[in-house]
Amino acid sequence: MSFFEENYPEMDRYLEIHASREPEILKRLRQETYRKTTQPHMISGYQQGRLLTIISKMMRPKMVLEIGTFTGYATLCLAEGLHKDGKIITLDVNEELEYLPRKYFNESEFSAQIDFRIQDAKDFLKETDMVFDLVFIDADKENYVEYFNLITPKLRSGSVVLFDNVLWYGKVLDESPKQKSTQKIKELNDLVAADTDFENLILPLRDGVNLIRKI
Repeated sequence: MSFFEENYPEMDRYLEIHASREPEILKRLRQETYRKTTQPHMISGYQQGRLLTIISKMMRPKMVLEIGTFTGYATLCLAEGLHKDGKIITLDVNEELEYLPRKYFNESEFSAQIDFRIQDAKDFLKETDMVFDLVFIDADKENYVEYFNLITPKLRSGSVVLFDNVLWYGKVLDESPKQKSTQKIKELNDLVAADTDFENLILPLRDGVNLIRKI
């Protein structure tokens, strides 16, 4: 849930109605996610989805990686901007929910460009020699730092990485957090800000998105 959604719902609604419309397939996917999953708040929000689409369309990436598929909303948003020869690899470990994103991927006009794998992301990153233009990471917060370290060699100059939930409902302001996920998110934000190989900005959109570009 976003800061505005929770504290200023009128502003959140204003932001949403003044954003570009989502494709009909995404609207149906959002609705089904809320009907059939126990944690529908995990879906990328309407506004965040439009951000992912705009960034992807600006970059026209040939190779995209997503860590954390959930029901596939963000995947389809990222796919909207793919180069005509582009491909997105999206990874998740939830076999029970696999049917839902596959259903919408198969229905999508980008079905041939989406490679959905049930696979541990750390194993994938250790094994692959692929180089990615655009990466979106929204899973397994306790491994955010490891993901950043593993993805760094897989980037070229100009590659963009986005980490979701980097404000963690405001918990990043805790001086000595006890929750490991909070500790790792704070560590990631500090690590990125201090790394001279990257430039970044944390966008206060929804629960915070760390927008990172390889120099």
